Amino acid sequence: MATHSGFYWAFLSAIFAALTAIFVKLGVQEVDSDLATLIRTAIILLVLVAFVMLTGKWSNPLTLTARTWWFLALSALATGASWVCYFRVLKLGEASKVAPIDKLSIVLVVLFAVLFLGERPSLREWSGIAMIAGGVLILAFRR
Repeated sequence: MATHSGFYWAFLSAIFAALTAIFVKLGVQEVDSDLATLIRTAIILLVLVAFVMLTGKWSNPLTLTARTWWFLALSALATGASWVCYFRVLKLGEASKVAPIDKLSIVLVVLFAVLFLGERPSLREWSGIAMIAGGVLILAFRR
């Protein structure tokens, strides 16, 4: 991680992702998982609009390049698909069993970064990724 600040934000992201699994598991018990995903998305939209406006970060999105729009749209579609799957599986299974498998995304991010972004993790980083993958497999196939 390049900076102390970067680690701080990444750690907060991990905390919020962990809380997400718990809150989703509790929230989907009495509602269809797809409807729950829609409600969550609407709330996120409202909160982010307020956040961007209050922090003075609003700018005209129509000035963005087509390339930026394209990748943001693909990211939104991937996020939506991930959330639909995540909510559905959390409705069916235990959070402590679902979340570790979901974290296989860490391994996939590294592989995709190598393939599509040209990133080159060090041997030490590959070792850590291999341990994460092994941990996911151990947790996924426990008896």
